[in-house]
Amino acid sequence: MRILIAGLVFVSSLALSAAQERVVLGKLGQAIKETKILSKPGGRAYYTAKPFEYLVLRTSDKPNTYKVLLQNGRDGYVASDDVAKLPYDVTRPATPKAPTGSLGSPRRSGTTTLTSRSRASIAEYSLNFTGTPYKWGGNDPNKGIDCSAFVKYLYGQIGVSLPRTAAEQVNVGQPIARLEDLQPGDRLYFWSSSRNKIGHTGIYLGNGYFSHATSSKGKVTTDYLGEQKWLKILVAARR
Repeated sequence: MRILIAGLVFVSSLALSAAQERVVLGKLGQAIKETKILSKPGGRAYYTAKPFEYLVLRTSDKPNTYKVLLQNGRDGYVASDDVAKLPYDVTRPATPKAPTGSLGSPRRSGTTTLTSRSRASIAEYSLNFTGTPYKWGGNDPNKGIDCSAFVKYLYGQIGVSLPRTAAEQVNVGQPIARLEDLQPGDRLYFWSSSRNKIGHTGIYLGNGYFSHATSSKGKVTTDYLGEQKWLKILVAARR
């Protein structure tokens, strides 16, 4: 679990009105000692922040705590006595932009040739759809979509045309043989024992997390690939 700081902008509260088209994520904070970021007050530790490490602090409904914004979009909890809240807002652009890149004509088979920058833009862009309802056979990234349509849509934004189903998509692209070689934007493919074939897919985000449209949670969300339930059914990755 990682803290969300890199790539964000810190803006003075007094100067916020001059910042155009930005959304406030929270206040900039700093750990004043080694501090555990918890799943809930009294819960298990997601992460241990080092002294003076920056955090994104948010208002909590629990006494004597702050919420901490994590890299996968979730909130952790930290004791308010363990951190210092600074007079700066942490912001991001209000209107996310789709990834761009010139890749020539769409590809339906063979190896896709994406740059690492293009793949990273797909990973970042996928987070804009967190919370979109899952819909079997759905193709709308805003109203309802399934896993393979979600991946197909994301790659389509940069000119790569993938097949519709996960079982077909796995035949396209450069195979990734080792987990440590995964890069943001790589496609992950999972085995479905009930269907006896590849039946699920998602986009690798980096730091062990991936984005996907999942029926189990009924929406587009992020999950940790290192969990055994995912590792034991992960059968392929493509770039």
